[in-house]
Amino acid sequence: MRLTVQRVLEASVKVEGEIIGEIKRGLLIFLGIEDADSPEDIDWLTSKISKLRIFSDDNAAMNRSALDIDAEFLVVSQFTLFATTKKGNRPSFTRSGNPEFAQKMCADFVNKLSKNTGKVTQTGRFGADMQVALINDGPVTINIDSKNRE
Repeated sequence: MRLTVQRVLEASVKVEGEIIGEIKRGLLIFLGIEDADSPEDIDWLTSKISKLRIFSDDNAAMNRSALDIDAEFLVVSQFTLFATTKKGNRPSFTRSGNPEFAQKMCADFVNKLSKNTGKVTQTGRFGADMQVALINDGPVTINIDSKNRE
């Protein structure tokens, strides 16, 4: 699994002109899934995200986690996180997960994140053409790959 996590002041996702998910202060999480992903990846990533200390404390140091500040969460599935641009100019998405598998894993990720944080996790709509709006706070943007646990 690959994530792009953005600390936001607010974020929303629209499908066909209708807002289907929105948050205030929290984390916008773009989620990419490949067929090699497992429930272990979900467990590791949801734990990491909820405890990631990327929110400022009273001294303007990034010492607070999403749990510490009662952050909100918006997860948007994004198969393009597994794009390969090695050959030519048109990205290849062959590493992206099979849609049925990826949809189940995405739902499992959202459920586990909600369970870990005690908050309802907002989402986009899997496979839909979505428009995402956000105000990135900082900006703070972090990429995390469950297969490369640095």
